[in-house]
Amino acid sequence: MNRILLSFLLAVSALTAACSDDHGTGPAAGEARVRVVHASPDAPAVDVLVDGAEVLSDVPFRAASDYLDVAAGTRNLKVNAAGTGTSVIDADVTLVDRTGYTVIASGLVAEIAAIVLEDDASAPAAGTVRIRAIHGAPSAPAVDIYVTAPGADLASATPVLTDVAFGDAADYMDAPAGEYQVRVTPAGTRTVVIDSGALTLTSGQVRTAIAVDAPGGGAPFDLLLLADLN
Repeated sequence: MNRILLSFLLAVSALTAACSDDHGTGPAAGEARVRVVHASPDAPAVDVLVDGAEVLSDVPFRAASDYLDVAAGTRNLKVNAAGTGTSVIDADVTLVDRTGYTVIASGLVAEIAAIVLEDDASAPAAGTVRIRAIHGAPSAPAVDIYVTAPGADLASATPVLTDVAFGDAADYMDAPAGEYQVRVTPAGTRTVVIDSGALTLTSGQVRTAIAVDAPGGGAPFDLLLLADLN
């Protein structure tokens, strides 16, 4: 993953399905911050438990929680079918003091797993935006990503990133403010499945974007935009 991949996330501003509230201040000493994203398209609504205590209930597909304050250390995380004791995810996660995390319930329910990502809510340099991408759509093929000036013809364009597969996650990168157009195609084709249109980047924001399936699985695919800062 590289800087160019992160330009792909600018498409989210036009294609957002959900957005979480951002938190400009970090957690207190002895605590971490955790937000949970339900990205398993054929899973039911879920309850989320930390060390056996329910912290979220009846979370639907494509929903993202606000950041929750959780004691630092090794915590047991369970994701249960809502209203039941049936766990679809049961995992121990280590949370570092004063650190933020995004936990994604990802994949089709038969192979559902937790993706745990460390967040970076520090302010980017003036004139830039910090952003990262996660391919969280299990039914989507690998894709190619084109980043061009607005209105550029793809017939003569070369993808800046090729064969991006489900489960790939980019590191945060800073990108300059400016105008772009991002188009996403199935790998090896020029058939556009996501088109951002003309986009203007605003400096100072930190964002996480997650590609997801349609409810039940499959197309049409969409993007969730989460606000890490501002």
